[in-house]
Amino acid sequence: MKNIYYVGIIDWDLRNFHGYSTHRGSTYNSYIVVDEKVALIDNVKAPFVEEFLANIKEAIGDRKIDYLISNHLEGDHSGTLPVLKDIYPNAQIVTSKRGKDMFLRYYKKNWDIKAVSTSDTISLGKKTLTFVEIPMVHWPDSMVTYCSPNNILFSNDAFGQHIATSKRFDYENDLTEILEEAKKYYANIVMHLSGIIKKVLKTVTEELKLQIDMICPSHGVVWKDHISEILKHYVSWSNGETIEKVLIIYDTMWHSTELMASAMLKGIQDESVLVKMFRITNSDLSDIITETLDARGILIGSPTINNGMFPTVGGFLTYFKGLRPPTKIVGVFGSYGWNAKNTMDQMTANLKEARIPEILDPITTNFVPDPEELEKFREFGKEFAKKIKS
Repeated sequence: MKNIYYVGIIDWDLRNFHGYSTHRGSTYNSYIVVDEKVALIDNVKAPFVEEFLANIKEAIGDRKIDYLISNHLEGDHSGTLPVLKDIYPNAQIVTSKRGKDMFLRYYKKNWDIKAVSTSDTISLGKKTLTFVEIPMVHWPDSMVTYCSPNNILFSNDAFGQHIATSKRFDYENDLTEILEEAKKYYANIVMHLSGIIKKVLKTVTEELKLQIDMICPSHGVVWKDHISEILKHYVSWSNGETIEKVLIIYDTMWHSTELMASAMLKGIQDESVLVKMFRITNSDLSDIITETLDARGILIGSPTINNGMFPTVGGFLTYFKGLRPPTKIVGVFGSYGWNAKNTMDQMTANLKEARIPEILDPITTNFVPDPEELEKFREFGKEFAKKIKS
């Protein structure tokens, strides 16, 4: 990229980000656009400040930065801003109108901040930066920056992936791997904002008619050769498209709920429908949520403990309902000793909050399911699979 430099940080050791598992690490991407004036687009987490400053020095030497573009307030995007302002006191901070107030309240500095709206521009010389507000993708302050004539979209969190790689471009990496991470990122961070994302995609590609030759997100690789693929996936995900897939998500104490889950699994397999089963205790929550992004049906099982849900199931449902997957139909099940009603009511209430279109009546077993019951659960699995196929 002529006169556009990557100065971000690779975090090889990151394994957890706000409770989201990052098995492959991550990057905090920052870019410098050099022209008659110099703009730094986003910065990085505060602990990496020395390495970050060295990257900037390598890119521009002793030149001054004129604009500190902040697409987003979160610390992985703006954590070194106070240090940058100390080093470049005359640099103008540029952010969205919503962002201006948030930055001043967060950092508690008397900074002079330029607030921009959609279609506002800043000329750097031959290059022009155009700003597009994308509120709630995934914070109120969020915006993206478009650089012409290079046709580069600095896309903030959109199109990002948590993956640590020294190879900067999509074509240098395994496409399957980066698409997996893009899916996980979407599911765990912005899935509940799909309606807003649909509008943003329309604004950028149809209303503003921006030609995009490169997408530079705040995390992961730069999209260059595979822009059409990631856009296609974002359209599908934001439309809530699902496939013939069922998830069985459960936990168990004395294996009774597990026996129910296994019987249902066999029934779904009898109908040749794709099914995946997760015991929450032994599974990664972020990975389970990723699977919900395109699952048409889900069965959630919990034993009763202390007259309520098993703690891991309660934790999963709290996370699940906040992200509001596009799943069309969900059933709940579980074992109990003397009263299952409160457990099933709690699970159903969570699913209603998640806005699931169809919630089936609960299925329970007292203490341990007998062979006759297990056959009924298997038959239930078959019927559930048929619903998914229809």
